[in-house]
Amino acid sequence: MGLPPGTPELKVLDLLVSVAQTGSLGRAAARHGMTQPAASMRITALERQLRLVLLERGPTGSRLTPAGTAVVDWALPVLDAARALVSGVAALHADQQGRLRIAASMTIADHRVPGWLMALRARLPEVRVALRVGNSSQVADMVRGREADLGFVEGPHAPDGLRSRTIADDELVVVVAPGHPWARRRQPLPLRTLAATPLIVREQGSGTRDAVWEILRRSATTPLRPPALDGPAPPVSSVRTPPATVSGSAVNPVRPEIDGEPAPPAAELGSTTAIKSAVSTGDAPAVLSRLAVSAELDDRRLISVPLEEPALLRRRFRAVWLRETPPVGPAATLLTLAARR
Repeated sequence: MGLPPGTPELKVLDLLVSVAQTGSLGRAAARHGMTQPAASMRITALERQLRLVLLERGPTGSRLTPAGTAVVDWALPVLDAARALVSGVAALHADQQGRLRIAASMTIADHRVPGWLMALRARLPEVRVALRVGNSSQVADMVRGREADLGFVEGPHAPDGLRSRTIADDELVVVVAPGHPWARRRQPLPLRTLAATPLIVREQGSGTRDAVWEILRRSATTPLRPPALDGPAPPVSSVRTPPATVSGSAVNPVRPEIDGEPAPPAAELGSTTAIKSAVSTGDAPAVLSRLAVSAELDDRRLISVPLEEPALLRRRFRAVWLRETPPVGPAATLLTLAARR
C-alpha cells in the first residue's frame, strides 16, 4: 500500500519542528543551513500542500497556529522513526564493512586462501573473516543460499546461476605409489591410457573430479590398445569388469577398450588427504592438484607420471557470487588480491 496523496516530505516537517523548538523562522533556517526566505518558502509550500495555516508570522517572530502545533506533534514520532531507520541502516553497513563470509573448495582453502587472508589483513586489519570449506558444489550452494558473500571453486565450468571471475589456473598431475609400474615409465603416458584406467577420485560435486572427468571423457573416444609398460605388466581387465578396490591386486589398471566414458573409479574418497594415503599404499593412480601433492612429490612418497599432453590436464579456480550482490568493500578487496597472487 502506497503513501496517501499529499504526504509531506520529512525535511520540511523537520524544518517546521525546528521553528517550534527555536521560536523563530530565522533561527530554524540557520539550523538547517538555509536562508530565512528559503525556509519561509518551504513552510508556505507545506501549508498549501496540507491546506492549513501552520505559522503566524509577525515582526517579533513566528508562532505555531493550533493546526501547526498538531502537525508538529504528529511529525515528531515520524521523524524519530526516520532517524532510527537511517541509524539502523548505517549500523548494518558498518557491520558488513567489518565482516566477510567466504566459502572455498578444499584445495583452494588449503593452499590459496591463507595467503589471500594474510594480504587482506595487512590492508584491512579490522575486517573479521569467517571461512567455510566444502567441495565446489557445496560452496556454490552456500553462495546461492546467502551463507557466504564470496565463494571460490574449482572445475571446468562456472556454477549455474552465479557470476564468476577466473582468478588462476591450476595444474593437475597423475600420481602413483613408488612401486606402481607407471613410476618406472620412460615414455609419457597417453591421456587415453589414463582414461581407461580406474582412478581413485573425489566424491561427486568435487571440482577436481569434475575437471578430471571432463578431460578424460574427451580422451575416451578412441579405442585403445594397452601400451607396453616399462617394467612388469599389470593385469588387464575386460571392459565389463566392475570398479576395483584401492588396495590389493584386484585393481584393474587398464581397460583394453573404452566407449566414450572413462573407466569406473577404483574408489571414491571424501578428501585429498584420504586419496593421497590410498594412492601411496595401493595399486590405483589418482589425478590431483600439484599444489596438494607438492610435499609428497618432493620426498618421493608419491611419483608424478609424465603425460603426452600435460597442458590438457589443467583446470581453473574461480571466484563466484550472486548476480544481485556483486563484491563490494572487503569482498572486492579480497577478489582483487586473489586475482593478483
